[in-house]
Amino acid sequence: MLAEPRFQAPPARTAGPSPRAALPPGPRRPPLFQSLRYVRRPYEAVEESGRRWGHCFTARALGQPPTVIFADPEAIRDIFAGDPDELRGGEGNAWVLGPILGWHSLLVLDGARHFRERKLLLPPFHGERIHVYGRIMREITRRVIDTWSLGRPFPVHRELQAITLDVILRAVFGIDEGEELARLRACLLRLLALANSSAAAFLFIPALRIDLGRFSPWGRFVRDRRDFAAILLAEIARRRREGTGGRSDVLSMLIEARDEHGEAMQDEELLDEMFTLLMAGHETTATSLAWVLHHVLPRPDVLEKMRAELGRVLDGGPVGPEHVVKLEYLDAVIKESARLTPVATNVLRVLKAPARIGGLDLPAGVGVSASIYLTHHRPDLWPDPERFAPERFVGARPSPYAFLPFGGGDRRCLGAAFATYEMKVVLAELLARVDLRVAPGYRMRPVLRTVTVAPSAGMPVVLEARRPG
Repeated sequence: MLAEPRFQAPPARTAGPSPRAALPPGPRRPPLFQSLRYVRRPYEAVEESGRRWGHCFTARALGQPPTVIFADPEAIRDIFAGDPDELRGGEGNAWVLGPILGWHSLLVLDGARHFRERKLLLPPFHGERIHVYGRIMREITRRVIDTWSLGRPFPVHRELQAITLDVILRAVFGIDEGEELARLRACLLRLLALANSSAAAFLFIPALRIDLGRFSPWGRFVRDRRDFAAILLAEIARRRREGTGGRSDVLSMLIEARDEHGEAMQDEELLDEMFTLLMAGHETTATSLAWVLHHVLPRPDVLEKMRAELGRVLDGGPVGPEHVVKLEYLDAVIKESARLTPVATNVLRVLKAPARIGGLDLPAGVGVSASIYLTHHRPDLWPDPERFAPERFVGARPSPYAFLPFGGGDRRCLGAAFATYEMKVVLAELLARVDLRVAPGYRMRPVLRTVTVAPSAGMPVVLEARRPG
């Protein structure tokens, strides 16, 4: 009989700073109001604080320590280059994400455990490994595009999620057919629908996590997460028993992986890491693609440049590994979209010991956060920052402390190369096969979905025409 997954207790939390600790000024609203303000209007809340308090201020969110927000490259360098034993990213995430992703998730680990897990997880997402998934990405994108009807508005974000979910299921989970795929997809769709609904606050605000069975959002999540665990643990047991047979999917590679002591990942570690890859990789990539379309569809000149480059580089063929580095303008469009509308607004660390960050002496227990959004909108770093201008990235290598869509330091997103490659494959297929336009009357508003900021209402578009080929 299959064992129930064990959700271990959270790690010990660093004691918060003294109430009398001298921290930079910031919003004075109670933590609950600051949290709800961000949930309702994520970009607007950050912009408002930046206008009022500048490039350094203290915010207070429900369930989090007082957090000093920095939008200064020198301070961000201190955060990313600091000793990871003293600036704890796992603890910064744990109390929000731990009960959702699991306490073995890379995102909530620190120290030696984080180093070990990251080292085991890194190989499947770098170098030639990611390029073997290109064919899968193209097939899935074409299949989804073929279901679209001419002239009828549809939420393109939902369709992009369908693409990225199937990429995760096939390339990461290695499941592409049969009853098991149907069961896993159905379970994941329930989880994702809940996480992306108006009830998401009940998942991501710890005080609202009340289990009233299927009658409460948290209760539904707990039960669907348990169903996911049962399906995946059964698949892990089957592959351990029968062998992976040299399969190239990420799950099989992680089952075979060994650390420097020759030890394999435990089932619970695999379970939490795979759920993390699903939630992080699926939603962030789909949302990033939606933002790109939001920026380029109203700009015929940008679309023309993108198609001209694809025609010149691909010469009618699909995007392959040899083309990625040559698609300079497409890469610039993706980067400019991530600068202007990042899917995450900040990254957080918790100080385990007193530290000097950005010229400030801060006590142990305080949070320090690199504000992705505010840094990306500084006019001294990015002239005319509210203008969508991909050309600013052509031939340029921005500082990793001024452009940080994937975070930085020892916790930089390990799936960054995979996600960027997937975005290029999907966008190349869209540009080659269809003409889209934003649905009439649509007024975009940034909204919080799970832990990403996305265009509202799924960003409705209309399929105007299919292109030959």
